Amino acid sequence: MTAALAITKRELRSSFNSPVAYIVVTTFMFIAGYFFCKELFLYKQAELRGFFSVTPWLFAIFVPAATMRLLAEEKGSGTLELLITMPVRDWDVVIGKFLAALGLLAVLILLTVPYAITLAFLGPLDKGPAFAGYVGLLLMSAAFAGIGLMASSLTRNQIVAFIVALGISLALCVFGIVIQVSPEPLQPLLSFLAISQHLESINRGVLDSRDVFYFLSIIAISLVVTKVSLESRKWK
Repeated sequence: MTAALAITKRELRSSFNSPVAYIVVTTFMFIAGYFFCKELFLYKQAELRGFFSVTPWLFAIFVPAATMRLLAEEKGSGTLELLITMPVRDWDVVIGKFLAALGLLAVLILLTVPYAITLAFLGPLDKGPAFAGYVGLLLMSAAFAGIGLMASSLTRNQIVAFIVALGISLALCVFGIVIQVSPEPLQPLLSFLAISQHLESINRGVLDSRDVFYFLSIIAISLVVTKVSLESRKWK
């Protein structure tokens, strides 16, 4: 675990020394702020549910951009081989990279907390749904980070990694829209896969174990595939 934490610190320093992290954070905050203010001033609704409802789409785009370099860049530059020759296990690399991505996204989520504080000053804030909504944001960001890391492990090209992670993440969002028009036998599967179906109850303040299991399953599968992808170098 010490090696994984060392990789996490190294990756976080690298992220914040790169303009990519600042571009992602600034752009996300600008767009998220627009939707928050639109809900507050245009529709006169002093609540966070509108903001939480749009965040899956924002994270589906911005998380792949933030994670595309995690392993693809190291593969392309040849530094991954150097990293793996050090006394670290493949799991240390996977967990370290994942925690670094999650750390960056946690900072992103923390920067939106002033939205809740603003609403608390304007009127009574329903703290239960607000707290649960932020827990949902953290779970969702972890799931998307896992997907982004997995995509980055499958290629040397950062753009390809971005497109793969974007496609998977957007598919999880789109499933929630197409449920009603899909064939009836497919509806239960699409309902389970749709990220909006699991966030909906969380945003109401209900932390169901099935929803938590959904996000943890995505994270676990993504990390296992990433680990297998790293191991594949030994098969050649």
